[in-house]
Amino acid sequence: MVKLQVAIDLLKIEDAIALATKVAPYIDIIELGTPLIKSEGLSGIRKMKDAFPDKLVLADFKTADARELEADMAFGAGADYITILGATGDSTIAGAVKSAKAHGKGIVVDTIGVKDRVKRAQEAIALGAEFVELHAGLDEQAEEGYSIQVLIDEAKRAGVSVSIAGGVNLSSITAVKESGVTVAVAGAAIYGAEDPAKAAKELKGLLLA
Repeated sequence: MVKLQVAIDLLKIEDAIALATKVAPYIDIIELGTPLIKSEGLSGIRKMKDAFPDKLVLADFKTADARELEADMAFGAGADYITILGATGDSTIAGAVKSAKAHGKGIVVDTIGVKDRVKRAQEAIALGAEFVELHAGLDEQAEEGYSIQVLIDEAKRAGVSVSIAGGVNLSSITAVKESGVTVAVAGAAIYGAEDPAKAAKELKGLLLA
């Protein structure tokens, strides 16, 4: 079954927890987005995990260096996953994986900014990542001609455990599911919706269909 991840790019942990409370029945992974991590720090991770001990919590650190150190920090604060930038070196990913294994947690490699996402996804899984996020960031999505179909096609070619982030919504989530992903990541489609709970429920329903 494809997991549904909500990416929360709010700046206050109280607002993030309030949103998570609304959508929790339909969500498998709660992601504290990079802006939220930078705003609230490790205490934000602790508060989210304390509020939702039965959910997987992902800390979107986008770590580019210091491998085990930052991973240890995130896992010590209660995170189940931490993101490592795919554009960084293999040693950074391998070091983070070492930390994850020690904590019984997982590493997610984020391919934002990577030119050949498929190749890097395969390499990252070989290094021990639990799954790789095929990610088109907000800036890439704003570029003329962007389409989530690019990520969908890459997921089909990758042949390893991946998630897709970058335009997952009600109109695209069925195609995302059919691409063979492990996780579908929805951000604005949920937190920007007039009724986030309804949006999350509809997205989850399409994944289960």
